[in-house]
Amino acid sequence: MPKVFYTQPDGSERVIDGTAGDSVMSTAVRNGVPGIVGQCGGSLSCATCHVYLAESDQRHFDPPTEDEDDMLDCTASEREHTSRLSCQLVLCEGIDLHVTVPDEQA
Repeated sequence: MPKVFYTQPDGSERVIDGTAGDSVMSTAVRNGVPGIVGQCGGSLSCATCHVYLAESDQRHFDPPTEDEDDMLDCTASEREHTSRLSCQLVLCEGIDLHVTVPDEQA
């Protein structure tokens, strides 16, 4: 069972057991993680699930698509080189992920 480590802007961390095939966003919303809203339900039409993906976890994913890249320009918080939309990060068996919720979303 993959785990997702959600770090809040204040440094507190919440670890949630996820399900392979679910997104980091849906796992957060289902478990009430502050700062990840997922207003569009994961249809890649908002940026309310913006997170910073740990550098060490970047290797598990392809780079953002053009659509995701465009949406990342619309985030409420500053975009960084590790910025991703958590609806686009799908959990895989045996891979734990670490994300940080931006200040402006918390």
